[in-house]
Amino acid sequence: MLKPRLEPCASGMSCSASAIAHPNVALVKYWGKAAVGGNVPATPSLSLTLDAFAAIATVREARRDSLTLNGAASADAKVTGFLQALREAFDLPPLDVDSRNDFPTGCGLASSAAGFAALATAVDAAFALGMGVGELSSWARRGSASAARSIVGGFGALRDVGDGWRAAELLPPAAWPLKVVVGITSRRPKAVSSTAGMERSRATSPFYEAWLASTRADYDAALSAIAGQDFAALARIAEASCLKMHGLALSSEPGLIYWNGATVEGMRRIRELRRAGAQTFFTADAGPQIKAVCTPDCATAVAAALVALPGVEAVTVSGLGHGARCRA
Repeated sequence: MLKPRLEPCASGMSCSASAIAHPNVALVKYWGKAAVGGNVPATPSLSLTLDAFAAIATVREARRDSLTLNGAASADAKVTGFLQALREAFDLPPLDVDSRNDFPTGCGLASSAAGFAALATAVDAAFALGMGVGELSSWARRGSASAARSIVGGFGALRDVGDGWRAAELLPPAAWPLKVVVGITSRRPKAVSSTAGMERSRATSPFYEAWLASTRADYDAALSAIAGQDFAALARIAEASCLKMHGLALSSEPGLIYWNGATVEGMRRIRELRRAGAQTFFTADAGPQIKAVCTPDCATAVAAALVALPGVEAVTVSGLGHGARCRA
């Protein structure tokens, strides 16, 4: 039986809402799906939500489903599947979806995470579905697993809570106000999507099972580091998780190379800064963008070091962002 809307729109009025969400950067990486439906990750993960970039999704009741992405009509199987799944649980009409983000799409900056977090939040608001944070994150995960973490702010975790995989906020943005310096090294969409890359690694890498075991251990260690605000411990865990994920990708057949030369040079420069005393560490998701997590007093020096590297097109210094929310 479909769940009804809690407060249907007034007669003669069209339901609509807009929501904003921010991308997140994973510190303990997720790379691989469990052998079940519903876009379930194979391991837990930890992330930081960024305030410098945002996705905005607007939904309106319509005669038929349609999607506009960054101002252009689009057809996206993930969005279609997401809406179909929602309609299996809720009484929803056809929807016009307008999704926009103010940062490059499909190139390793978690645009899907922000987009699906905003979309789930907008649908919930437009049709008064009454979802809490946990349920919202569970639905956002169906569109993009990392989108669950963009439902929450600050330090977020995506984990199995016994009745499903949901995200939770470990620390709000102000509790440990780190900075994330993002170096853009390419705006081109990546040749192999994260979803396709994960499946290739699961099916072909000889190291996949070791990756799963080590990631669970990294997750537990990172929880302790975050609880104690131990920057050095978190730096060690996050860099190792990043390199292991990309090592897994490289060991797939054919090998997946998401970095470019500037990505590697950025990693080297960040390690040089740390040896010189700066509190900073690097990470990179499935794409060539380099991200340096650092304490606020180091952000200016880290940004200057990255912008000076050949191949780095732009640098943005981000604080930690809040979770997905409705817009007036």
